[in-house]
Amino acid sequence: MAGAAASFAATAADAASFAYRLNAETVAPGLWVVRGADAPIAMANGGAIANIGIIATSEGAVLVDAGASHRHGEALAKLARRLTGKPVVRVFITHLHPDHSFGASAFSPAIIAATPGVAALVKGDAAGFSPGLYRLLGDWMRGTDVGAPLVPAVAGSIMIGGRRLRLLTLSGHSDSDLAVLDESSGTLFTGDLVFHNRAPATPHADLARWRQSLAALAGLGHVRVVPGHGPVDNTPTTAIDQTRDWLDWLETALDQAMDQGLSMVEAGELPIPPRFAQMAVARLELQRSVSHFWPALEEKRVPKLAG
Repeated sequence: MAGAAASFAATAADAASFAYRLNAETVAPGLWVVRGADAPIAMANGGAIANIGIIATSEGAVLVDAGASHRHGEALAKLARRLTGKPVVRVFITHLHPDHSFGASAFSPAIIAATPGVAALVKGDAAGFSPGLYRLLGDWMRGTDVGAPLVPAVAGSIMIGGRRLRLLTLSGHSDSDLAVLDESSGTLFTGDLVFHNRAPATPHADLARWRQSLAALAGLGHVRVVPGHGPVDNTPTTAIDQTRDWLDWLETALDQAMDQGLSMVEAGELPIPPRFAQMAVARLELQRSVSHFWPALEEKRVPKLAG
């Protein structure tokens, strides 16, 4: 599979058999990326929309994120063994959103690493996500039951099988986000703190903290970025800058829409700047962001009646 373009495209046959057919892109020696579909979670893609990292070490394979379902996690485990010749010995979960974390169901909690914040949220929030995923994906989700990760991911450098990984504990896309820097190759796995040519999703976003995290990521001296969604960025900061640009535009556009008295529907139809024309699902994510941020914008502007 070396050098193959990473992709995931569930054909009708895939959907009928509920089998993930995964390809991996070599981005550095002993390091691969399985690209997610640049689309929303849907039956046609089995929820495999997030990018997944596979890192070879002398102890075994390391995954950065685990996919969307038990079946997805199993397929990633098989692919990692085929690429590295060894089983998966560590799975880092970058954040709790199900397209990145629910595949952890296929692995022992003893090898799953997550920030203490994510570990604390798994029971309540994971259970809250499950009904929606089962409604969207049906039998793709069969057997998916996410347990609490047992390995704490804390900021700093660790060695796994001769490979030094630097962990960064951040926030902004979610309440607790993890980035992983493979120091030998300069490859930075950002989870959903960074999107590339795919509009950022904002269901649990804090835009001020997200910008702070982007600033921290931009200064790491890395060579390339593996974003949570979209193609690998073989420059240090193009995808980081693009993500920040979208967030800045989004916040300003929604503030202006509220000031102009637009409705939520009208705000969701705002013109998207030409510089974002290459972004996948831009209109959908704008509309989703309107639903996420509109109540707080209204609360800030609508005077409260005295009790």
